[in-house]
Amino acid sequence: MAFAPMGPEASFFEVLDQHRASLLATLRRSGGETAGGGTRLASSSEVLGSIESVIQDVITSVARNEAPAFTIDNRSSWENIKFEDSVGLQMASHCTTRKIKSDSLKSVKKFALILKILSMIYKLVQSNTYATKRDIYYTDSQLFGNQTVVDNIINDISCMLKMPRISLHILSTSKGLIAGNLRYLEEDGTRVHCTCGSTAVAVPSNIQGIRNLITDAKFLLIVEKDATFQRLLDDSFCNRMSPCIMVTGKGVPDLNTRLLVKKLWDTFHIPVFALVDADPHGIEIMCIYKYGSMAMSFEAHNLTVPAIRWLGLLPSDIKRLNIPRDTLIPLTKQDQLKLDSVLKRPYVTCQPFWRREMEIMADSKLKAEIQALTFLSSDYLSRVYLPNKLKFGGWI
Repeated sequence: MAFAPMGPEASFFEVLDQHRASLLATLRRSGGETAGGGTRLASSSEVLGSIESVIQDVITSVARNEAPAFTIDNRSSWENIKFEDSVGLQMASHCTTRKIKSDSLKSVKKFALILKILSMIYKLVQSNTYATKRDIYYTDSQLFGNQTVVDNIINDISCMLKMPRISLHILSTSKGLIAGNLRYLEEDGTRVHCTCGSTAVAVPSNIQGIRNLITDAKFLLIVEKDATFQRLLDDSFCNRMSPCIMVTGKGVPDLNTRLLVKKLWDTFHIPVFALVDADPHGIEIMCIYKYGSMAMSFEAHNLTVPAIRWLGLLPSDIKRLNIPRDTLIPLTKQDQLKLDSVLKRPYVTCQPFWRREMEIMADSKLKAEIQALTFLSSDYLSRVYLPNKLKFGGWI
């Protein structure tokens, strides 16, 4: 199926096509992936059964005159995280746990809130309806106190039940945007036609519900920041590099943006690239898309795309392009701590080229935003830097 407008000649995409062939060959060697990938979603009866089992344990404890407690895997320690290059960061099978006790002043309120939200989830699943995390918060904002409390409890429940959040009928409000050569149907039948123009489409709130995805895109570009994403749209990057897809999570990606990137990879297996600032924060954001995070490690199979490659901005590009030192920014103490932390992550051992780039940054004690490229020309990023990287394979 053809999308308008037309981009470069077919020869422009030769290296990209070779990269895709290599990715597909790797998939075949590893047994491949099913379309839609990830962990199988739990059925409504399975979710209801799991919640009933948890409540039965509470009732049994009370009947024995024991204080009931919830046991949840501890996701705040790297000791409980295992790494596989093909999946990313996952919970270890035998990890330490923490207890949310009903007879402890420190945790009794959280215990009660977990019960309350479990009850709400049960009703949602039973009635086959959905709610956002925000909806849940506003059912009793005074009781919950703030949205973060609700978010953390929902993640704890998802981890405790060993079920992805979508199976619990809880949605997140999306902040991400998507543009380019892509069409799909939303769950309610709405037809969405993303374009290569200057206007992007909001990432859907129910990624599992979208279907009939159609694209002829040669690649997917993840853009760290909204400002860079908008600049690329304004510069008609999508038009000139068509067919392609661009996505931004506007900084640290929300769950839906990560789910969308994962769904696009599982469905089309096209090359996926990341464009982030040459700083520790940008590198960590790229790693979240590629390998996941410690906090969401229990749902890694639904969220990670290990095939992602780092397109830019590379610390080595700064010297190669002779970007003036006065356009660079000294690393703060916090930056240095973050960089040291990322260098110690288990996935860095299988990414020697990434490690070398981070060591260049550490040695120079300097970072650069993508906007530093405007020193070369106002549209250098969209007209020179990215096209050359894509044409000649300038990713790692």
